[in-house]
Amino acid sequence: MSEEVVLRFNEVDFEYQHKKPILHEASFSIRRGAKFTLMGQNGAGKSTIFKLITGELKAAKGRVSITDNASVGTAKQTVDRADHSLSVEQYFERAFTEVPGNIKSRISKVMDAVNLDLPLDRLVGDLSGGQQARLLLAYALIQDPDILLLDEPTNNLDQEGIGHLIAFLLNYPKTVLVISHDADFLNLFTEGVIYLNNFTHETEMYVGDYYSVVEEIAARVEREEKLNAQLEKSIRDRKEKVNFFANKGGKMRQLAKKLKEETEEMEENKVDVRKEDRTIREFEIPAQEIYGEIFKLSRVKVIKDHEPVFKEIDKTLTRRSRILIIGPNGIGKSTLLRTLVAQKEEGMKIMPEVRVGYYSQDFSTLDFNQTVFDCLKSVMFDEADEQTMRSVAAGFLIHGELMGHAVGALSEGQKGLLSFARLVLMKPGLLILDEPTNHINFRHLPVIIEAINNYDGALMMVSHMPEFVAKIKFDEELDLSKL
Repeated sequence: MSEEVVLRFNEVDFEYQHKKPILHEASFSIRRGAKFTLMGQNGAGKSTIFKLITGELKAAKGRVSITDNASVGTAKQTVDRADHSLSVEQYFERAFTEVPGNIKSRISKVMDAVNLDLPLDRLVGDLSGGQQARLLLAYALIQDPDILLLDEPTNNLDQEGIGHLIAFLLNYPKTVLVISHDADFLNLFTEGVIYLNNFTHETEMYVGDYYSVVEEIAARVEREEKLNAQLEKSIRDRKEKVNFFANKGGKMRQLAKKLKEETEEMEENKVDVRKEDRTIREFEIPAQEIYGEIFKLSRVKVIKDHEPVFKEIDKTLTRRSRILIIGPNGIGKSTLLRTLVAQKEEGMKIMPEVRVGYYSQDFSTLDFNQTVFDCLKSVMFDEADEQTMRSVAAGFLIHGELMGHAVGALSEGQKGLLSFARLVLMKPGLLILDEPTNHINFRHLPVIIEAINNYDGALMMVSHMPEFVAKIKFDEELDLSKL
């Protein structure tokens, strides 16, 4: 493998708003063929680094260098809403300024690489979340890039899909830079981490597997804290001596001056200990006071061999009923949740008085043109006031400076936290969660698990994250593949 550096950031500064820095003197280099992880809190600037690499954004200071104009392909987190009306073939054609004559064979090759089997005339918007995740990767691969950027590639993938992706990446010969909150996935193939410090806005580079790097960062924090504690003790001792000797005359006063200078030097030598990534506050999703049937399910649509098949079932949910919907990618789990919320198909009936709290994996419940403030205000229930709304938002790390931003300007992780804040303000009687761990920092998951377990209404959920699902209390599973 060549040791040639293919990508370099040299003291790069970037800010979206004046005096709101995202990156400060960010410096790192990636050699050709290496596989690295971008690690950092939601909103720390991971996606910004990707956009600086692709040229979508320009650095305010410093330089982003790509050797020999190496090509860059990005597998985004989500399919753009504007592309939902395209067929699969039309979607791939958009990867080229001039569509090649062998486009169908090239599509077939990259779809095979990501283990995706679809008719080329299928609309992108009709695909499941897992199928869209594979499509996004295939779209990047069809460009045959020298540098492959993967933004949360395991979102919506089932275990088979994640396994196939890992095998693909282990054998992939080119440079890969990954953003992901899936620690187990990262640990299996990445060889180093670029850590974005959310407080200093600087980058640090570590070599080693993901778990080793996380341990190294934790050990470094411990060493820094210990060194600072020792310096702090020495500083306190010397300040006491300075105060004592300063009141004496002659040589004592000169000694006090010398000790004061040494104390100031010690203050300067204190290490800026990195602060832990902030975690969301504990929260409660209040349940609507409602009794009796909440919804009834007598018929569901499943996808078999790319065709819809209707199956008769008999499911009734009342308060505290909790169902997990399972099945492979593409069978229709998210479609079931979407059609249930829309109430547009026979065999699905939510009682009229029930408020539905819907967490959509593609954030389709959010108006990207609204401000964050208006997005929250639009779901407020009862006499909740603005102060309450702002307090709830702050608990999800959505602070004052973000309230005036457009929802579309938020990072995907921030959109996820915004969606949870809306559920709290909504006080739903039925909670429908479609991949609620997508884009969410793993530090927040224990808090979210506790809130879901304490929720007192009816619950339906789809999730491909086994370690998350295992900690949620369900009454039953509905396996669509067995209907």
